[in-house]
Amino acid sequence: MEGLYVPAFKRKQEEKTIDVERESWDELRRRINGLVNKVNASNLNHVVLELLEENLIRGRGLLCRSCMKSQMASPVFSDVIAALIAVVNSRFPSVGDLLLRRLVLQIRRAYERNDKPLFLAVVRFLAHLVNQRVAGETIALELLHMLLGEPTEDALEVAVAFVTECGATLHDVSPRAFDIVFDSFRGILHQGGVEYRSQCLIESLMALRRSNFEGHPAIRPQLDIIVDSEKVTHEMSLLDEFDSETSLDVFKHDPEFQQNEKKYEQLKREILGEEDTSEQEEEEEVIQDHTETDLVNLRRTIYLTVMSSLNFEEAAHKLSQIRLEAGQEMELCVMILGCCTEERTYRSFYGHLAQRFCLRSKSYRECFENLLVEHYATVHRLDTNKLRSVAMFFAHLLATDALPWHVLAYVRLTEEDTTSSSRIFVKILFQELSEQLGIRALNEKLQDPIMEKSLESIFPKDNPKNIRFSINFFTSIGLGGITEKLRQLLAKSQ
Repeated sequence: MEGLYVPAFKRKQEEKTIDVERESWDELRRRINGLVNKVNASNLNHVVLELLEENLIRGRGLLCRSCMKSQMASPVFSDVIAALIAVVNSRFPSVGDLLLRRLVLQIRRAYERNDKPLFLAVVRFLAHLVNQRVAGETIALELLHMLLGEPTEDALEVAVAFVTECGATLHDVSPRAFDIVFDSFRGILHQGGVEYRSQCLIESLMALRRSNFEGHPAIRPQLDIIVDSEKVTHEMSLLDEFDSETSLDVFKHDPEFQQNEKKYEQLKREILGEEDTSEQEEEEEVIQDHTETDLVNLRRTIYLTVMSSLNFEEAAHKLSQIRLEAGQEMELCVMILGCCTEERTYRSFYGHLAQRFCLRSKSYRECFENLLVEHYATVHRLDTNKLRSVAMFFAHLLATDALPWHVLAYVRLTEEDTTSSSRIFVKILFQELSEQLGIRALNEKLQDPIMEKSLESIFPKDNPKNIRFSINFFTSIGLGGITEKLRQLLAKSQ
């Protein structure tokens, strides 16, 4: 009611409640983004359990946006993210429904704008959602009808890619309609009028079908974690009108926030309780999953300890007092790096803190070595700020010899083995090393005969093309001086 007087104390109480709710929202967004970005085939079960700890009813928009963004950045992970969605969808069908609606709208936009890279990526995601039975076969067959009705070279390429990914599923669930699709491909091939490349793509697809899609299974064994009886399939059409509900992606005050949080806690216990029961039936030794609760509490303790410390020395002292079980050293290292990447800009606080633990024991040093390898392998999934923070973090550990330099053997600096993201990572890493050590000390370190074998991946000597690429790369970032040996080697080979 407009004009109603609200006492000052009540206004302050409401503002405080909203602030708490907003902080909870921000934490929910960070957690969902972090879990989606780290998921892979080997840790899928673990990530799913962590994800179900979050309020996925409130955060369904955040989850769908994060999954679409992550899949777009790295389409090779499409089947993994689709498997993640399949598990969540079996518990919360509203998540799968929302994701499919947004995907359909994205497919329409990409098709209308003739944006082939976007179209290929989205269609690949849809194919694996069909494989996981999150989406029904109707939408898949409609998409193929649309692409093959008036085939262009780009449309044919997308259609072939789509059938390659989900052809095994379509053959099983709708064999007659699938035969019609291949009749369309044959008709296009016999009519001619398409480029030689498109002919080759169609012929390759037909050969793949004759081999029963060998090498392209519907679902990889490690991603097949939902039994058919628990799967929830959404039937929808490309022609339907949809609301993408983008308002779910932003914070909105919920007058019943506390009650809804309690409801989700109860629902979460029921869901995880059902999963624990099923695990008991499969494996009598496992009674209940208490380790996840302990793990969440450990991470919370580490996070609060780091954030409440005035300097890295205080943080290192407090963290060293925490009793860790065998194998939990990695959790501490992951949290230190995770806190570092959540900052807007890099803080040397985290580099010094990690340095302390590396020098403390070999186990921590090995954990940070593994983290460097893992983050470089998935560097394309980091946004610019996080990429910069990770590079500067490990540059500090290398510059202080907290990490052995042989870990750089994993970085292969050639045109074929790098992406734009990995090149930016290497650029920031070496520029930071140069700033901390000085160009002369850095060059001496790199020219050390003991280091020569480990650094051949960055300063390759196998062929002139790779040598030239390495020289040009370091010259372009202002560190051409460290490639003097490569230049001499290139001059001799010519």
